[in-house]
Amino acid sequence: MKGHAHALLAGGMQALETLFPGFVENLADAGAVRVSVSIDSQWERPGYDVFPRRDLGISVYTMTRPLLESVVRKHFNAIPNIKLHQRCRAQQLITSEGGSRVTGVSCLHSDGKVEDIPADLVLDASSNGQLTLNLLAAFGLPAPEETTVGIEMGYATTLFEIPPDAPTNWKTAYTLADPPSNRRGALLMTVEGNRWIVSLAGSHDSKPPEDEPGFMEFAQKLRTRTIFNAINGARRCAPIARYVLKASRWRHFENLEKLPIGLIPFGDTICRFNPIYGQGMSVAAKEAVLLRDLLSASAVDNNGLHSVPGEFLAQAQPIIDVPWATATVPDFLDPLTEGNRPDDLDKALEFSTGLMKLAYQDPAIHKLLFEVQYMLKPRSVLRAPEIVERVQAVMAEA
Repeated sequence: MKGHAHALLAGGMQALETLFPGFVENLADAGAVRVSVSIDSQWERPGYDVFPRRDLGISVYTMTRPLLESVVRKHFNAIPNIKLHQRCRAQQLITSEGGSRVTGVSCLHSDGKVEDIPADLVLDASSNGQLTLNLLAAFGLPAPEETTVGIEMGYATTLFEIPPDAPTNWKTAYTLADPPSNRRGALLMTVEGNRWIVSLAGSHDSKPPEDEPGFMEFAQKLRTRTIFNAINGARRCAPIARYVLKASRWRHFENLEKLPIGLIPFGDTICRFNPIYGQGMSVAAKEAVLLRDLLSASAVDNNGLHSVPGEFLAQAQPIIDVPWATATVPDFLDPLTEGNRPDDLDKALEFSTGLMKLAYQDPAIHKLLFEVQYMLKPRSVLRAPEIVERVQAVMAEA
C-alpha cells in the first residue's frame, strides 16, 4: 500500500527517534515537510469545520511512504549486526519439538532459491498474520479470539503538483465524514517534491473509484469544497491507487494459553486499524521500543528470551487501546458498521461530543485532546475527574 497516504503521528515519530537517534533530522534532510498539527492544518469535523488554529506545541512531518522507508533503511544499514534480505518473502515458520518452538523462517528469494534462516526469536509482522495462524492450525492449537469492526472502507490515492495559486494558510487538510448522511472523507498532505498526496475515503456504498473523472467527482461531493477546490485544475502526477479494507481487527494473542516459544506476533498481525486514522505505523514503532526495552532487560537479568513474548503481548495492550478506541467509537456512528457495539457506546459518543465542544473553547483541552490522538499521552488523561466534570458541564448547556 505504498501508493497511499501514510501518517506518522507524533508518538510514532518520537518512538523512531528513540530507536534511531537523528531520525527526525534525517527526515527533514530528505525533504519531509514539517507541519504544526493545528496551525498548519485545516481540520474539518462535522459541526466544527472551522476549528481554532492554535500553537499546541505538536509537530509532525509529512512525506510519502517511500521516503519514510528510505530513511528507516538508511538507519538499519548503519547497524553492523543487522542484515536485510531484499526481494525475499517469508513462506513458513520453522519449528522443532512438535511445533512447540519456532526456530527460524523459510524464505523464498526472487530467483526461486529457498533459504532457511535460523533464529532464536521470530516476529511475525506480516500484516495478515497468516504465518502464525498457519502454524497454530498445523499443530492443532487454537487461533486467538478476534474483535472485529466491519467498516467496509475503500480509499483511493494519487499525487498532484502543487499549483502556483495553492492555498497558503495550510499544509494539510482533513475532511471527516458525517455518516450516514455523507460517508465521504479525505486527507490532503504536502509531501516532498512540491506535491500533494490526496487520499479519498468512503465506506459501504460510498467508496471512491480509481478513474480520474470519478476521483474528482467524489472529491466534489465531500462535505466541504476545501480539498476539491485545491486539486481542481492541479496536474495529477501519479496513478490512482485504490484499496478496500473490510474490517478493523484486533487479535487477542495475549489470551492464548499456549503460543510456540520463540514467536512474537507484532504490528498489524496483532491489530489492523481503520486506515483513515493513520495509526498503524506509529503503533508498530511504539511496539518496537517496548520490545527493545524488554529484550534489554532480559539480557541484563540473564533470563533468556522465554518470558519476553508473554510480557510483550501483555504490555502492548495499552499501546493498542488508545488508537483502537479513537477509531472504533466514531466508526460506530455509522449504522452500517458491523460488530459488537460497546455497552457504553452512547455514553462514549456523548462524552466525545462534549469533549470536542470543550476543546473548541479551551486551548488547554484542545492540546490535551491532540496529545492523546497523536499518541503522546494515554487516553486515561481525558478521564481525569476535573476534565470529566467540565465535559459534563458543557454537555448540560443548552
